[in-house]
Amino acid sequence: MSVYLDNAATTKPCEAAMSAVFDSMLVNYGNPSSLHRIGLNAENDMNEARKSIAAALVCDPKCITFTSGATEANNTIIFGAAKKYGRRNRKKIVVSGIEHPSVAEPIKQLEATGEYTVVRIMPDRSGVIDPDDFLSAVDEDTFLVSCMLVNNETGAVNPVKKIFTAVKRAYPECITHCDAVQGFMKLPIKSADLMADAIVVSAHKVYALKGVGAMFIKNGIRIPPLVYGGGQEKGMRSGTESVPLIAGFGAAVRTQMPTMKTAYSNAEIICNYLVKSLSKLDFVKINSNFENHSPYILNFSVEGIRSEIMLHYLESKEIYVSSGSACSKGAHSSVLTAMGIPDKLADSAIRVSISKGTTEGDINALVNAIRDGYDSLAKTK
Repeated sequence: MSVYLDNAATTKPCEAAMSAVFDSMLVNYGNPSSLHRIGLNAENDMNEARKSIAAALVCDPKCITFTSGATEANNTIIFGAAKKYGRRNRKKIVVSGIEHPSVAEPIKQLEATGEYTVVRIMPDRSGVIDPDDFLSAVDEDTFLVSCMLVNNETGAVNPVKKIFTAVKRAYPECITHCDAVQGFMKLPIKSADLMADAIVVSAHKVYALKGVGAMFIKNGIRIPPLVYGGGQEKGMRSGTESVPLIAGFGAAVRTQMPTMKTAYSNAEIICNYLVKSLSKLDFVKINSNFENHSPYILNFSVEGIRSEIMLHYLESKEIYVSSGSACSKGAHSSVLTAMGIPDKLADSAIRVSISKGTTEGDINALVNAIRDGYDSLAKTK
């Protein structure tokens, strides 16, 4: 029986999501822009999903726009903010140095034009961004600040609320943007409390399907669209909406909301068990810090064994983990480098990301396989 521990990359869709998807495909299959009954039923499915996402973020459903995923949402907000608010002398962006590529790359593109100045705030050894470092970099020339809630490689939880509150107090016109993909439906997120003008979430990280995400944009914030066309999503994201994917997203969120606290507690138990089990292996070094940390993600290094080699060994035992961000395709981790982790350890990093269904038995299988893998692979070096 296989053990899947790569849930930060993607999750297995839940039954509620799949049921909603099939119902939307086979029953309410109309175009939500059509005025007939089947079209209106599709629109109703979509609006129910919008209400569910809004309830999870504690915001007005009118502030939720569906996209093809978090990457499109992050790009829309970043390029849109630059177009609308990055004008005259306000050409500065302050961003954490450990962002997901869907945030880091569009900001690099803006920087490459020569029109924008970018300041990247690096984390401390624990992988967390210091609010004081962030605020000291923001000034009257800054139009956008961006900081992720939970790091996708280490599980570090950034003090986004503290950062954004300080920024808004000093520079209220500055746009605050948070990639909350790895925190959504795991940590409680209230848009107003977070002091975020824009928040991005993804469906396939929360037991729904790939191909759909959502962005919260606060009332009064004018972000121009990235995609133009028929004016769907109130003009914010043109193109006929994928109602089945959206319906599945909403169903997954509705199903999880009542059990979020219990799921988090269970994740803590499993993560602590994993740490305790790994601590018995003297060749394993934990890279994640536990002071400000999501129990859903743990990063560690198997000393002397390169990540891809250990990954393939574990895969041969039907145990599936990652070496870091699924989007990096095995590239060297800039996050671990920013944390000051030596290259040899970074090159041996493993990311385990658990789900609501992960058991101690799964952890036992992983740890035993790492022990056996180390004994086998170290002999072949």
